[in-house]
Amino acid sequence: MKTDIYMTKKNIDKINNSKIWGGRFSSSSNELMEEFNASIQFDKKLYIEDIECSIVHAEMLSNQKIITKKDYTLIKNGLNQIKKEITDNKFVFSIKLEDIHMNIETRLVDIIGEPGKKLHTARSRNDQVATDIKLWLRKRIDEIEIDIKSLQSALIYKAELHYNLLMPGYTHLQVAQPVTFGHHLLAYVEMLGRDRSRLVDCRKRLNELPLGSAALAGTSYPIDRHFVADKLDFDRPTANSMDAVSDRDFAVEFISSASLIAIHLSRLAEELVIWSSDRFNFIKLPENYTTGSSIMPQKRNPDAAELIRAKPGRIFGNLINLMTVLKGLPMTYGKDMQEDKEPIFDTVNSIKLCVINMEGMINGLEPIPKNMLSALQKGFPTATDLADYLVTKLKIPFRDAHRITGEIVLLAEKKDCNLEDLSLKEMQDIIPTIDKSGLAVLKIKNSVASRVSYGGTAPTNVMNAVKEAKKRFLKD
Repeated sequence: MKTDIYMTKKNIDKINNSKIWGGRFSSSSNELMEEFNASIQFDKKLYIEDIECSIVHAEMLSNQKIITKKDYTLIKNGLNQIKKEITDNKFVFSIKLEDIHMNIETRLVDIIGEPGKKLHTARSRNDQVATDIKLWLRKRIDEIEIDIKSLQSALIYKAELHYNLLMPGYTHLQVAQPVTFGHHLLAYVEMLGRDRSRLVDCRKRLNELPLGSAALAGTSYPIDRHFVADKLDFDRPTANSMDAVSDRDFAVEFISSASLIAIHLSRLAEELVIWSSDRFNFIKLPENYTTGSSIMPQKRNPDAAELIRAKPGRIFGNLINLMTVLKGLPMTYGKDMQEDKEPIFDTVNSIKLCVINMEGMINGLEPIPKNMLSALQKGFPTATDLADYLVTKLKIPFRDAHRITGEIVLLAEKKDCNLEDLSLKEMQDIIPTIDKSGLAVLKIKNSVASRVSYGGTAPTNVMNAVKEAKKRFLKD
């Protein structure tokens, strides 16, 4: 029995000594608890950022004479070796070491010995992980912003190509007024422009350095947080150590911004689904963004657009997930905050896939002008033009003009014809003062050309809007 107790104690010591925090504990962790507690399965994604900020932290410790230059050199070389091992898939991650920080630090001690144990001086995993996430997310925001810019470029190019292509504009999914295809596409350029500006704002707010806040109260070591901030391209160190380690506002703000991007992409995706359907047949989607049916050989399904339409639910879920985690936390750090990473990682992956696939569809889609024009012949799209004509030409109050136009539309509906197919006499039976000039406003091309107010759909406006969009959104 004594031997068994001795062996058990020996094993416990071995396990606990492998944990950076093990000295406080006299018993080993439950295996299920180890799995529950560990984040290495997903936070290993942060290895580049963790090594990046660790090297700068060690350099600062050396500059401040907290560690020697020799120790700094050994730490730096060891960390670069670990980076190569992970990149080359030769690094063995251990769930017992919980997270990316402890896996890297333990391996560093294996490589360089005692100096590796000095790396964690004047910091905590609390400020370390907050810094890692900010570094990682900052890079991803830059990538997404570039991806959105590229999508805008595709939309602008397509709008320029089809600046005068006529199509129905809809309200309530019913034909409302004629517009141009170019004008319609430029609407999404504006939406995406606002999305980019939100990402830029989010990046600006997150760009404060948490490292050096330590666990929650700062540190007594004579560290230089401004040096680390400069080296890691942060605008400044965080001003309050408690806020620094507990803040995940930047993550919530990013996922919120991504949610709006997803909404805009989903709206465009829905239109692509509708436009490519048999009932509309306004566009032909590129084959490499569609799929076939397992049973119906004639089918070509808009799966890429449909998946983009579905992704917002996933991203909204990530937002609710993270806000729910944070909403009841007291100061400062709680293990709950380990749940921040997966929603962030998943949102980044989802939104990037949506943007990139949407750009591919926009670049490859082909409009079918005859079908767009045919659809414009339905729904009396120039009725508003007639009402406006009655107001401006015949000086009829708008409400009366609206009623008179409605009577003319009813006549065309009974005759099953377009407004422009009505004779002048038929229209004069309803409004005697109308003359031939009233017939001209019923022509679709004239209607579109007349919409010259700033932001309107007239082809001349669209070409000017294309030029402006290039200046606003595509300049370097």
